[in-house]
Amino acid sequence: TPFLEAFESLLRFAENRTSSLFETAYRPMAKEAAEPVKELFTDISLYILGAETTVESAVLRFFDSLFPLVYSRLINPGITDLSEDYTECLRLTRQDINPFGRYSKNMVTELSKSLWASRMLSQALSLGIEVINTTEHAALTKECSKALVKMQYCPHCQGLTLIRPCVGYCLNVMRGCLASVSELDAQWREYISTLEYLTNEMAASHDLEIALTGIRNSINEAILHAQLNGPQLSATV
Repeated sequence: TPFLEAFESLLRFAENRTSSLFETAYRPMAKEAAEPVKELFTDISLYILGAETTVESAVLRFFDSLFPLVYSRLINPGITDLSEDYTECLRLTRQDINPFGRYSKNMVTELSKSLWASRMLSQALSLGIEVINTTEHAALTKECSKALVKMQYCPHCQGLTLIRPCVGYCLNVMRGCLASVSELDAQWREYISTLEYLTNEMAASHDLEIALTGIRNSINEAILHAQLNGPQLSATV
């Protein structure tokens, strides 16, 4: 739960930060860009939570939607209105025309590693919850139940309610009670090791916060590139 709450908070912050880019630097297209921005961050959220999608498809879909807006509002601001067919044509040819240069692919590369680590951690935590819930409600054998009662209440019969069972006795009882799930030990240790690896990856080169907050700069650089090549893009279109 803390992981998901932190992730959702970070995602909202990055989305608001990206939206503010259009509101401050590209006001003519800010209103129309709101939906593509929302879709981008929704796709990113779904990817991290394990949906059958890819970072590349999410990013490229965003730039497909962005190109008609950049073309009609920034490169050719004299265009009052684009027909639906013309807008769709621009969307479909965006990858061939490549108006955003290397910046769209760079954004895919920068996000992929960080979001992959987050996706794997999210799935691993979900798996851990399932295992914990399963083992937590494992049925106790009769022998185990008797041993637990004996360990807990035998001193009580003598009025020694504050004396705890010795460590060795307690461990023996626990070993007997947990015998049915003891085969999980090796896999569980490997699972914990994997969690440690993923969290280290996220804290190092695959920092999720840096990746998400960097989306704003990547989009800005892509738009600036398109504007600088505006005349050539118009001729190509």
